[in-house]
Amino acid sequence: MIAFDAHVHVYDRVAAAGPVRYLPSRPALLSDWLARLAAHGLIGGVIVQVSFLGTDNHILLDTLERLDRRRFAGVAVVDIDSQPADLRALAAGGIRGLRWNLVSGAPVPDPADRAVKAFLSRMRDAGLHLEIQLESHRIAPVLAPLAAAAGTLVIDHLGLVEAPDPEDEPWFRALAALPDGHGVHVKASAPYRSRVPVTAHLAWLAARLGPHRLVWGSDWPHTRHEPWATYGDLLDRVGALTDDRRAMASLYGLDPSSGPASVAPPPTIDHANT
Repeated sequence: MIAFDAHVHVYDRVAAAGPVRYLPSRPALLSDWLARLAAHGLIGGVIVQVSFLGTDNHILLDTLERLDRRRFAGVAVVDIDSQPADLRALAAGGIRGLRWNLVSGAPVPDPADRAVKAFLSRMRDAGLHLEIQLESHRIAPVLAPLAAAAGTLVIDHLGLVEAPDPEDEPWFRALAALPDGHGVHVKASAPYRSRVPVTAHLAWLAARLGPHRLVWGSDWPHTRHEPWATYGDLLDRVGALTDDRRAMASLYGLDPSSGPASVAPPPTIDHANT
């Protein structure tokens, strides 16, 4: 039985940090997500920095500060020149991974580039892993060098699969060619972001990776897909395929025995002095 939601976005205000592809019409409140966790019998999860906030992780860190670190963690977005002290501070604040959102033609960092290699080394030294959102045909050529350089690599949203037959899936072929001991994990989330039905792809990934490298995420609040997505997409189907507790413990340090979800009250702000 799945205990955690491995991929959500939480933000109490909507304000773009520079040009963005999409801006939601309303906030995604922590209290609303916690209610969904409780309704589905889940005890915690992972909050991922939302794209429209760019590298400003303050809302994410403020949210994590109110949550039990045994059950909740975060994935941040940073600049590639972020320094060791900055990454260590993120880790101390509950961040366990760094995300590259590379869809819609965003350039893919070259794992052989000196600056990229240095960044990934600093990331690993801080105890963090790399998470990417990228289309299947664009993952395929970079998967092997990126997995080797990152150490632990998490692929968002099933790798945005696009081939009807998983045996023909571009990034699956690259995954099958990796040597034993690779650190690739997959989030079974957001099937509505893929081009094809994903049931066969789920089974293929579970067989190839094993249950301890596949996790479920809701992708709440389903940005750009709010009218038709539902919170429980894939939950039942993934539950039989994953060792959720082991996977979430190894990736995010979360403890499935630590009890139900809870939240501290928000800090009191003296608006007269702000």
